[in-house]
Amino acid sequence: MTSDLALFDSTYLEIDAAIQSRCWQQSLGAAPNRWQTYLHLICLETVLPWLREDHNLRSIPALKLPSLQSIWAVVTGTPIQVGSQKLVLIPTESIDLDELRVPQEWVDIPNWIADYYVAVQVNLDEGWVRLGGFTKHLQLKGQGQYDWRDRTYSLNDTDLTPDLNVLWLTQQFNPQEITQAAANPLPTLSKAQADQLIQRLGNSDLFTPRLAIPFEQWGSLMAHGGWRQRLAAQRHGITEQLSVGQWLQTGMTNLAQQMGWQSITLQPQLSAARGDQPSTSISAISRQLQIAGQPYELNVYAAETEPTIWRFELRPGTPGTMIPTGFVLRLLTEELESFEGNEDQAFEPAARLYIDVALESGEGLVWITEPRPDQYDQEILRF
Repeated sequence: MTSDLALFDSTYLEIDAAIQSRCWQQSLGAAPNRWQTYLHLICLETVLPWLREDHNLRSIPALKLPSLQSIWAVVTGTPIQVGSQKLVLIPTESIDLDELRVPQEWVDIPNWIADYYVAVQVNLDEGWVRLGGFTKHLQLKGQGQYDWRDRTYSLNDTDLTPDLNVLWLTQQFNPQEITQAAANPLPTLSKAQADQLIQRLGNSDLFTPRLAIPFEQWGSLMAHGGWRQRLAAQRHGITEQLSVGQWLQTGMTNLAQQMGWQSITLQPQLSAARGDQPSTSISAISRQLQIAGQPYELNVYAAETEPTIWRFELRPGTPGTMIPTGFVLRLLTEELESFEGNEDQAFEPAARLYIDVALESGEGLVWITEPRPDQYDQEILRF
């Protein structure tokens, strides 16, 4: 499926025709930036198999496709997880790969920072992807040339490490190497501020929303996965909200399924509160998670209807196993603030963790676990 030509210290990978067709179909709903989405998908679907098959590296997209698409709607770059390291692939169609130019978001948003950044040249006419040099965040931040006009950090190709094998060897023999520079915290946005910015920047006629407001505001908006997804949806003309009540009443939407949610029926012995045994089954939404290499499921359902009390419940995905000591299930407000009774922690191995919370119609919550699941991105579940 790939060919490693190893020319001029670069790696050329052949673009599989089937992948090219599939990526074009997957980018259908990405107008007005369908080409950007297509370019990123080609890059992702070509590089990941090469890492897995040719280098035997555990490599996955750092986020699920809807989250990636919300990034590609406004920013160039694809984050991937390779072993314990985070890489960002920066695709370009430029004829000459004489520099690595990285959008500021990947360098200065604390939860976007990667360990390494890789220049990737995509030539669709000739059907290949070329992996150029790479650099560490530490080097890019310290030595990169910042251009305020397009908010990018750049390094010439002569300042990049040309051979990706160096990266894999470093990861294997020096896993404690410092790769990241310190990041300054971004200011906190209120929900009202976020709503206002999403309304303003959600106009698809605004070609480069990332340059329309000060970076501190933009970075804070992008750092919040739920707000970033709302912005991308608005720019695509999608008004659908992640509404749990609606999903349970009318069925799961396509977007909900892409995010990993499905509707299930919990049997009484599974949905019981401590000491309670309800006599009827309960409709719930459920999402499969991979945490610390093990499967789990997150269930959300109405524990009581008067008043409406919703339960978030984390369970092991393998029967007979327990949640390890130290795991935490936590809920945050839409503004990522804590509130009383917002978390449950396993102080000893537990069969489940759960949180009950009373919510008004229209309220939104963000869930999180510690340790973080693979491909985790903040999302706002509205009730």
